[in-house]
Amino acid sequence: MTKSQLLKARLIAAAGYPLVAALARTLKWRVEGAHHFDDLMRAGRPPIIAFWHGRILPGSLYFRDRGIVVITSANFDGEWIARLIARLGYRSARGSTSRGGSRALVQLRRELANGHPVAFTLDGPRGPARVAQPGAVWLAGATGHPILPFHIEGSRYWTVRSWDAAQVPKPFSTLAAAIGAPIVVPDTEPGGLSVANAALTKALETAEALTRHQLEPVFSR
Repeated sequence: MTKSQLLKARLIAAAGYPLVAALARTLKWRVEGAHHFDDLMRAGRPPIIAFWHGRILPGSLYFRDRGIVVITSANFDGEWIARLIARLGYRSARGSTSRGGSRALVQLRRELANGHPVAFTLDGPRGPARVAQPGAVWLAGATGHPILPFHIEGSRYWTVRSWDAAQVPKPFSTLAAAIGAPIVVPDTEPGGLSVANAALTKALETAEALTRHQLEPVFSR
């Protein structure tokens, strides 16, 4: 990237963080399954957190300040996103499915070995939406670290006109988060990865249904 792009990325992150932080202070949370993450960290088995691309912002707010490492694209958008989430307590492995992906996966393996949890947007960076790509299950099979399926829904939100229909919580809304039971992938054999990917997709569907159930009392007011 050019010096101008780097400067612009810094300015976007600097301007965006106060807005994100102010929004976060207004939100209320209903969380199911938080103990799964805590139990794995206490056991020295940092997880691979897996969720859909359309929930990046609320997911980032929930898991902030835990030293989680995420993949961000090696381009201009990835640069300002990496700088913004660094202010939320994340670190980045730079790459994507189209550029630097193998290098990013190598870094994530190293981070897991060093005790740091990592996170995947399963259908990113370009979709198709809610179709799980194999990166997370491959990493789990290669390292032995479990996957934690995660979903989040807001009681009130804006929907971005993008391929992932990204959800942006409205101020003073309630967010429901559901973390599913860990999924262990025994190896990287193609057949096993396919089964694990199907199980992961099913777990995310279950987590989504649970978040909607959590929000029913809010909707019924």
